[in-house]
Order: sequence, then structure tokens, then C-alpha cells
Amino acid sequence: MLIESRPLTDPEVAALATAGQRELREVAGGAVGRDIGTRGDTCWLTVVIAGRAVACGGMRVCDDDTGELEQVYVRPAYRRRGIARQLVAALEELAYQRGYSMVRVEAGPHRPAVALFRACGYEPISAAGAPGDGAPYPECFAKRLPVPA
Repeated sequence: MLIESRPLTDPEVAALATAGQRELREVAGGAVGRDIGTRGDTCWLTVVIAGRAVACGGMRVCDDDTGELEQVYVRPAYRRRGIARQLVAALEELAYQRGYSMVRVEAGPHRPAVALFRACGYEPISAAGAPGDGAPYPECFAKRLPVPA
């Protein structure tokens, strides 16, 4: 397994991001999901197995101290192998290298995603977009990163 940086313009990454958005919209009844790639500051990491891109995730600037996970998606045939956890860890390392002290993520109604972030040490946080105000992502999580020595 290889985790490498690839731009969203890479056809395999674009296909993965599109599949992730489609799946999220199906789970949420079509009303959720943001346009991927509208921000130029997102760095995309791609998991490659046997020469095929099977997962992707993005890290974007939230503020000077915080990175935000843009999307974490693993092709269904490759799930339940620990790939998502390794991808989240690689995105956290990227955030650490960029000098962020925290990583946050907004989770939609996709229960496996919520379970993933909790298992990776993310804690629920309050944020704009609480349930009931029409926000598409009702659950927000954050994880503090270690302070550089």
C-alpha cells in the first residue's frame, strides 16, 4: 500500500471524490454534500494498492492553527481493511507538518464515518451548523495534535 499526494485533477482521484459525494448523497437522501475541489488550498492524499487508487482524502486550511478533513473515501471493495484509519493518520501527519495544532471534520449522516473518526480519537465539538439550523453536516469532531518538540 502506498499513500501519495495527487491533485484532484488526477482522473482516479476525481473519480474517488465523486463516488464519495454520490454515496454521501444517497445515504442522506440527496440533500447533503459540498462541492469538492472548490478550494485551491486542499491537499489530496491517495491510497494506491497494486497500481490502483482505492481511497482518497483531503486536508484543507480551516485557520492558522486548524486543518479540516475535506473527505475520506474508500472504495467499497477495499473497506474493513484499516485503509481509512491509515489515510486519516497520513492526513493528520500532513496537518502536523503544516504546523496545525488541531484537525477538525464535519460528519454527515454516514454512521461508519462517525465511528471512524471516534475510533481515531476525534472528540465531538460544537460548531456552527448544529442540528436544526439547516446545515448539511450535523456532527463536528476535532482532534488535538501533539505539540512539536
